[in-house]
Amino acid sequence: MSLITRLLQFFSKPESKPQLGICIGPSSLTLCYLDESNEISYQESALDMSPNPPLGNNAATKNVTENLKGFLTQYVASGNCHVVLSPAFYKIVQVDKPNIPANEMLGALKWQVNDLVTIEVDDMIVDYFDAHAVVGGNPQVNVICASKSFLMVLFSAINQGGIQLSTISTEEFAFLSLLPKKDAAVLLVCQQPNAEVVLLIVKNGQLYFYRRLRGFTQLYQQSEEDLAMGTTERLSLEIQRFMDYFERQLKQAPIKSIQVMVPSDNEQYLADKLAENTDVVVQLLALPEQHQGQRKYAVAIGASLLNTLEQAHG
Repeated sequence: MSLITRLLQFFSKPESKPQLGICIGPSSLTLCYLDESNEISYQESALDMSPNPPLGNNAATKNVTENLKGFLTQYVASGNCHVVLSPAFYKIVQVDKPNIPANEMLGALKWQVNDLVTIEVDDMIVDYFDAHAVVGGNPQVNVICASKSFLMVLFSAINQGGIQLSTISTEEFAFLSLLPKKDAAVLLVCQQPNAEVVLLIVKNGQLYFYRRLRGFTQLYQQSEEDLAMGTTERLSLEIQRFMDYFERQLKQAPIKSIQVMVPSDNEQYLADKLAENTDVVVQLLALPEQHQGQRKYAVAIGASLLNTLEQAHG
C-alpha cells in the first residue's frame, strides 16, 4: 500500500466526478478544479504563515482552514478533493526499515522517529515509502510525519462542505504525478512561489531520491541578469553534487535527463544556463496539455492528478 492511500486510509476508485486539487503552500493556498464538463479553473489565496509555524501551530491551522472553507463554498459537493501539504506541515526522515510484519510497521516507525521530529508522539500520524537507493545493505524507508490534530481539522473543514476528501499527500508526490512514467531515471528541478527548490530523481514512476536546497527561495523571481551573475552556477553545482552522490555513492546509473519546473518568466533561460553547465539534456517539464500556461499552480495541478497516479502505481 502506497503513501497516498495510507495517509488517512482513503482510496478513490475511478469515477467521473469533479476533481479538486488543493496545495497548502508556504504562503498561499492554490487550487485547480476540473468540473464534470472538463472545464478547469484556478484560484489562489494568500496565507499568513510568518514567522514559519511549527507543525500543528494553532494560528497557522486557523488561517489555513478559514481560507480553505472560503475556497470550498464555491465548488460542488460531489467532487473528490486531493490535498497536498507543503513541508511546513510535515517532515520526512529516513531510517532503517524494521524487520517486522507490515501491519505493525506504522506503530513501530512512530516510535523510531520520535526523537527526530518535533511532533508529540500522541499527535503524530506517520506514513512511509521505500528508499529505493540506499548506501550499504540495510533496507531503509522514508517516514513522513504530520500532526494528526492538524489533519483532522483539515478533514473537518473539507467535510463541512460535503466534499469527499480522497487523498492527502506531499509536495514531492504532487510533482511526481506531473511526470509520465519512464524507465530511465529523470531529475526534476522544481519550485513553487516562496518555496525551496526541490530535486527529485524519478524512475519507473517511483521516487528514488530527493533533496531540498536552501538559499534558492527567490529563484523564481530572479532576472536573467541575476541568474547569470552566479545563481545558475551555484544551482548547477548543487545539482551536480546531487547527481554524483546518486551515481557514485548509491551505485545508480547516470542521469541522462533534467526537467525544470520553476514558475518564472525566465524559466527557459534558467534551463538553458543549466544545460550549459552540465552534460545532461535539460528541458522544461511539460504540464498536461489542458494546463498549459499555469505553471505557478503546478502542485495544485499535481494534486488533482493524484487519483490517476494512485490507480497507476498503487
